[in-house]
Amino acid sequence: MDEKLYFCPYLLFMFFPIGDTQVTGGYKPIVSYSFIAINVVVFVLQIFSPGNLICEFAAVPKHILQGENVHTLVSSLFLHGSWMHLVGNMLFLWVFADNIEAKVGNVTFFIFYIAGGIFATAAHIYFSARGVNLEMITCELCHTSTPCNGEINPHESIIPTLGASGSISAVMGAYLLMFPASKVKVLILLFFRSFYVPAVLFLLLWFGQQLISGIGSLGMTTSGSEGVAWWAHIGGFVFGLGAGLYFLPIVRAENDFE
Repeated sequence: MDEKLYFCPYLLFMFFPIGDTQVTGGYKPIVSYSFIAINVVVFVLQIFSPGNLICEFAAVPKHILQGENVHTLVSSLFLHGSWMHLVGNMLFLWVFADNIEAKVGNVTFFIFYIAGGIFATAAHIYFSARGVNLEMITCELCHTSTPCNGEINPHESIIPTLGASGSISAVMGAYLLMFPASKVKVLILLFFRSFYVPAVLFLLLWFGQQLISGIGSLGMTTSGSEGVAWWAHIGGFVFGLGAGLYFLPIVRAENDFE
């Protein structure tokens, strides 16, 4: 598969978030760091597996809508398409997740992360199959019995979707509401210099890019729309905003930052 199918949010203006204002106290971010470890281990397994486990565990919109392979709504969250895809996603997870888990707790964060990823994938599935008669799509990228015979731009409803960016988008949405006074340390790759920016500014710029690109992709139905699951990122972020509102009572006014 073309590597452009695997979008990494760290590409925003070539800004890499490398740290943030840390809250003090609270729960240890055991789940956040465990997710990072699991993603790395799974990617290593992908490298040594035929087909990189994509056809077995990535979410194919057409299949989900037909009630097949529903488990991939979760398993796809732990697959990645390249080292850069993995590193970019894990960097964002490392920067933004720990503050949230410190406040809401380990179990709640686990549920939130998985639910956010499922919601994000559902949003991608909805927009990838909008106005389409799935019965008219007869070829499959992952089925040798009905191959697409080298189609350059197969319909996006049969393209496997994978990656943690939907869940991480939810984390970012919740972070925006829970820690609006926080600052994010970013590295500008072009100049290899770092500085702090308000988290609100960074996150709104990121979401704005996703929203503009997502709206622009609505008229496209094939992988020619850049192969980017814009609406998974948008859906995840919106889910995170909703969760952030729910979590706000937990985030006390006396938040302490390092």
